[in-house]
Amino acid sequence: MKILLISPTWKKDTEKKRLRRDKIFKFPPHSLLAVAALTPKDIKIELIDENMEDIDFNKKVDLVGITTMTASAPRAYEIADIFRKKGIPVVIGGIHATALPQEAIRHADAVVIGEAEGIWEKLLEDFKKGGKKALSQFYQNSTMPEPSRIPFSRRDLLHGKGYFLSRFIQISRGCPFDCSFCSVSRFFGKKYRFRPVKKVIEEIKKITGKSLRKRFIGFLDDNIVGNVAYAKELFKALIPYKLIWAGQSSINIARDEELLSLAAKSGCKGLFIGFESVSENSLEEANKRQNRISFYEKAVKKIHQFGIAIEGAFIFGFDHDDRNIFRKTVKFIEKVKLDAAQFTILTPLPGTKLYEKLKKEKRIVDKDWSNYDFTHVVFKPKLMTPEELKQGLAWAYKRIYSLPSIFKRLSGSFSGGRWKYTWAVLALNIGYRRTFKKVKELAKNPVN
Repeated sequence: MKILLISPTWKKDTEKKRLRRDKIFKFPPHSLLAVAALTPKDIKIELIDENMEDIDFNKKVDLVGITTMTASAPRAYEIADIFRKKGIPVVIGGIHATALPQEAIRHADAVVIGEAEGIWEKLLEDFKKGGKKALSQFYQNSTMPEPSRIPFSRRDLLHGKGYFLSRFIQISRGCPFDCSFCSVSRFFGKKYRFRPVKKVIEEIKKITGKSLRKRFIGFLDDNIVGNVAYAKELFKALIPYKLIWAGQSSINIARDEELLSLAAKSGCKGLFIGFESVSENSLEEANKRQNRISFYEKAVKKIHQFGIAIEGAFIFGFDHDDRNIFRKTVKFIEKVKLDAAQFTILTPLPGTKLYEKLKKEKRIVDKDWSNYDFTHVVFKPKLMTPEELKQGLAWAYKRIYSLPSIFKRLSGSFSGGRWKYTWAVLALNIGYRRTFKKVKELAKNPVN
């Protein structure tokens, strides 16, 4: 028996309109590596990441499994339809399928809702017994899987695929915060669940080595310091391995100096932090009450002092955002010298509170899921036009990744000894610059 696991890209006609992402931004489909690890060893598995390679639709396989985010859903359905016409059963899972299972099942023989641990094994048992006819339409766990059941990812399936970085690990699931725009709590639940530190260290020992590249790992968790006691235990356990790591964290890591110190000693060199907005009203609107703008500048300075670079994430398009938000955000980023920044347009993903709110207000104007990629405006903003919002995003990227801004921001790299890894931060900045420098609408400045 052979299974083909697929991570889809955009539809071909959509891809032509998109900016080609730099290689530095292409990461392995971690969810499929976990699914592969759950699969019995007597079943052969092949993994295709369509962002890196083409799909051979003539390949002889018994079952196809597809994971999908909202923006890639149209392509996922397109792929599924092709295989099903050839008589090959298809299973679809992922965040989008979990939010809209009735939609997904129109293109699949079965839909996995939520996390795969426990339920994927059941699906395969059914398939082995009676093939496609034995499959249920929907598979869903009655309770959230225990983190201790998360297996070591099948990273052997990545060999030869050419990823710039491939050593990533997930230590937790769930989030107690309830940000209006986020789909994490819908998929993983509203309670943090952590893998035993002993298991995490065991996996890290298997995937790392002594060379600079093999010492680097990335943590995929939405907030690696979500539970401070656990984070401290983990960081202490990491120290002997002399790792270099990056992950995602809330700004509140800066409130605990011991936590920051342990993170730095354990090898933390970079954190992706969701600032979301420099507007208090917008943060309140997003239900991001754990963020305090009055603390932002002090927090950035404190994190930098421990030698940790910061990529800040910002969202444009909240109901309190007008055209001034772009200039205010860029001014803040350059003032505190963030090492990098990511901008997105507020996007009402299915299953989020934001989606329900805008749907109720009849403000969603685009139901083409391929445009739900955080760079398109799919709803009617309150204080600016959709075109102004899109141009504002482009202007902010153009400004922040101009050479003067890059060097201005990186001039702060000497605090905390961050200069040792300036080359890596510079590579990230150049990657963003390459991605966005060809956008035509950048010639217009929406903030004047």
